Amino acid sequence: MKNSNFKFCAAVLIFTFCIFNFLGCVAFKAKDTSTGVAMLEPSVMLKFSDIPVPRGFKFLPANSYAFQSGTVRVGVLVYAGRATAEQVVVFYQSQMPMYNWNFLNVIEYGKRLINFDRDSESCVISVEPKMLNTRIIISIGPKQAVSKKSEKPVK
Repeated sequence: MKNSNFKFCAAVLIFTFCIFNFLGCVAFKAKDTSTGVAMLEPSVMLKFSDIPVPRGFKFLPANSYAFQSGTVRVGVLVYAGRATAEQVVVFYQSQMPMYNWNFLNVIEYGKRLINFDRDSESCVISVEPKMLNTRIIISIGPKQAVSKKSEKPVK
């Protein structure tokens, strides 16, 4: 009788260990205290050094392009990975200011558009939830120069 209890306890202990081992820390990700959404970690491999991408998102080169000449750069970078759209929005709202981007707004309509700018550039991040993953489309380009209006009306 004692031997079967010992075997049962050992089996439960091994099963519990295996569950935690396989799940890792996924269930214990840090959460944003203001939204309650699990936070994503930034990747170390970046196409543009000042635009972060959540860890685990795969770059899709066939859907992307980038051009840089001097201080002007234009690009559309596409990534796919597993995270909710809310997690991705929270990720960019917290990470982009660390790279000197100014948060402008978020537009939600099924997809999410997150708009950022800085001195001479603008960045629009589109977050598109799909069936099995989420697609991130990062569009970057120069800002339009602000033209000064003439003080006299044109006749």
